[in-house]
Amino acid sequence: MSDILSRLETLIAERRQALAADPAHGPTSYVARQLARGRPQLARKLGEEAVETLVAALAEDDAALAAEAADLLFHLLLLLGERGIPFAAVLAELERREGRSGLDEKRGRAR
Repeated sequence: MSDILSRLETLIAERRQALAADPAHGPTSYVARQLARGRPQLARKLGEEAVETLVAALAEDDAALAAEAADLLFHLLLLLGERGIPFAAVLAELERREGRSGLDEKRGRAR
C-alpha cells in the first residue's frame, strides 16, 4: 500500500479513537467531523464524491479527474475506517480476484 494511503488510514483510526474516547469534546478536524456524522452520512458523501468523479471523467481535464479520484479514495477510506475495515482487506480482495476472468468472478458472486 502506498505511504500516503497508509498514513491516511492511520490518521482516520486515530481520529476515530479520539472521538470515541471523548465524544462530548466534539470533532476537532475534518476527519473527526465526518466520522461524527455517522455511517449514513459517510456513505452519502462517498456517493457524492463518486458522482463528482464521474462528471470529471466525462467533462473535465485530467487534473480535475485526479483531484476527484483523490476525494473519492479519501472518503472511501473514511467509510472503511468507520466500519473498522482495513484497506488491506480491500487489497486482499483484489489479489484474490487477480487472474480470474471478470465475467467468471461476477457469475460467482452470491445474488
